[in-house]
Amino acid sequence: MTQQPDISPAFYRRHARSYAEKAQTSTLTTFFNPSHPRLLHNGVLAERMRELVPAGGQGLDAGCGAGAHDVFSYWQHGYDVYGVDAVEENILEARRFHPDIASRVSVADLSVPLDWPDASLDFALCNAVIQHIAPEDALGVTLPELARVLRPGGVLQLMFKSGEGVATVHDSEYDAPRSFQLYPVDEIVELLIGLGLHMVPAEGDKLGGAMLFTDYKPMEHCVLFARKAEA
Repeated sequence: MTQQPDISPAFYRRHARSYAEKAQTSTLTTFFNPSHPRLLHNGVLAERMRELVPAGGQGLDAGCGAGAHDVFSYWQHGYDVYGVDAVEENILEARRFHPDIASRVSVADLSVPLDWPDASLDFALCNAVIQHIAPEDALGVTLPELARVLRPGGVLQLMFKSGEGVATVHDSEYDAPRSFQLYPVDEIVELLIGLGLHMVPAEGDKLGGAMLFTDYKPMEHCVLFARKAEA
């Protein structure tokens, strides 16, 4: 029997501090071969979310990563934001780097229901997270839960590695093989529509639609904004 490649958070447990330190010193991640001319780095995603959801909005970074730097940034911009991550080391690094948000970050497994009430959040981030979750959990629990906790009109920002099956590549930055669960873009969009969300369209030069780019490995990603239908 062929063993399923490991897509668990074990890599992040080993490298949480290094990830957090890199994010602290270099807040912008370059995107290559973008399908949208403005999709040049992760900073433009935050700018777009702040256009879609005004300051003061309540939000969740689901899979906030080592250091929870996005949680800290949104909090600095006046958002009532929290972060969860399945890797305890990532949360410990967040509290070490950003003690001001220590009470806003916690450990949570995204393959089980979220501890948030229905329709309680104005926005949710889930960036490069479902690629570490088995499809039955990501499609059956994680994404439905994010849709559930959004208020009508709330916005989900979702980023994932696109394709079919599981891909294993060599990560040159850490000199290690890494495996990722891939998801077809059309399947994700169809699921979100079924959950009552619709894609935020591109308007002029503003980000919108299902946008594609590659990273340094290189692997193709999709990133999108989806708004929950008004009641």
